[in-house]
Amino acid sequence: MKLATWNVNSLTVRLPQVLDWLAQNPVDVLALQELKMTDDKFPADAFTQAGYSAQWFGQKTYNGVALVSRLPAADVVKNIPGFSDDMSRVISGTFTIDNDGQQSIRVIGGYFPNGQEPGCDKFDYKMNWLKGLRDWVRNELLTHPNLVLMGDFNITFDDADVWDPVALKDTIHCTEEERYHLRALVALGLHDSFRLFQQPEKSYSWWDYRDFAFRRNRGLRIDHILISQALRPLAKACQIDKNPRKNERPSDHAPVVLTLG
Repeated sequence: MKLATWNVNSLTVRLPQVLDWLAQNPVDVLALQELKMTDDKFPADAFTQAGYSAQWFGQKTYNGVALVSRLPAADVVKNIPGFSDDMSRVISGTFTIDNDGQQSIRVIGGYFPNGQEPGCDKFDYKMNWLKGLRDWVRNELLTHPNLVLMGDFNITFDDADVWDPVALKDTIHCTEEERYHLRALVALGLHDSFRLFQQPEKSYSWWDYRDFAFRRNRGLRIDHILISQALRPLAKACQIDKNPRKNERPSDHAPVVLTLG
């Protein structure tokens, strides 16, 4: 089974790129972020023609998330239950992972708040949102031991995820407050699947459009796939696919792909 996450930074602009990528990388579940479209604009027919089901949660101009999958999702939940939010940031669903239908996996796809900068209202919202997410994921793990939390986290784990950790110390994505919440998610019994495997140095999933950042590999690893303890023995590989970042008019993010076996 293969699962992937990709912040496409406008599905309206990058639908052809997503469909091309799926044709070349037929994953079982793809979590998308930053759809930047309302629900009525979601291209469900295009995914159906490509052999995929989809669940989506859109929003005009900003945000928006979706789960695109080979098999339909069950028990779909949008946003974080119990946390009041008018942003479309989370979508979750359950997928069968064996032929008998006895085993399933719970997938949570999320577009975590950016936070803008420490000390502002948007940063406070991010802190509250992260706590609400953690409280919910803790309960989800009790019901769904096979759980994947993936998406654009807008947080780096540590300096290895940052192209210039000295210059970017304590800036957004790299603050101790944000990293505390990321570690707290892991402490629930989750694992950073990317670091279960040996990876090249300076492996990033996001690069600014400015200053030739991608060409110079000045990026951040902020797109993550966290897996539960029950799934850890099944993890076979996890990679960042930088090829879509080379496209004409690319997203500023690259897909992250996890293989379970």
